[in-house]
Amino acid sequence: MKVKSAEFVKGAVSWDGLPKDGRPEVVFLGRSNVGKSTMLNALTRRKKLARTSKRPGKTQEYNIFRINNRQYWVDMPGYGYAKVPKKKRVRWAEFIARYVSERKPLKAVVHLMDSRHPLTDLDRELIDMIRDGAAPLLVVLTKADKLSGNERRARKGEVEAQLEEVGLHVPLMLTSAEKGDGLGELLRWIDTLT
Repeated sequence: MKVKSAEFVKGAVSWDGLPKDGRPEVVFLGRSNVGKSTMLNALTRRKKLARTSKRPGKTQEYNIFRINNRQYWVDMPGYGYAKVPKKKRVRWAEFIARYVSERKPLKAVVHLMDSRHPLTDLDRELIDMIRDGAAPLLVVLTKADKLSGNERRARKGEVEAQLEEVGLHVPLMLTSAEKGDGLGELLRWIDTLT
């Protein structure tokens, strides 16, 4: 898949704000500061398509992007960000759970995790919310450029084992938005599902 066009459509704040035209959707989710917006920019080769920030928790809406005029990519708020009021975190969790279980156009779920860290309690909580959704799930380890070759292999093995412990057998790939590692593979995976 080659991204020829990518445009920000809107930031939705509720279920009613989601697209109604039935185009296939791919959702990107993960903990705050895992690099979701950076990943979207790298995949589309557009530096400022999705807003990035050094401050975790910047994305607080469901940001919707139209890709190649045939599908939507949805950038979810960073899950578990501590400085967001508890009520809002609960609403996000409910929305994510509903989205992955009920959203008919949803074709793929991309769960991003920081490759430098083992699964956190927040990652496990998110996995519990999305594991039984109808759409295929892919786990993407971000920021792999921060690890040496040996560390990459070790971290991938550790995460595979941790996912297996919770009974999750899904594709797992290492990526680097900075260096471009794994982006082609991720785009091919998305393309097969949309």
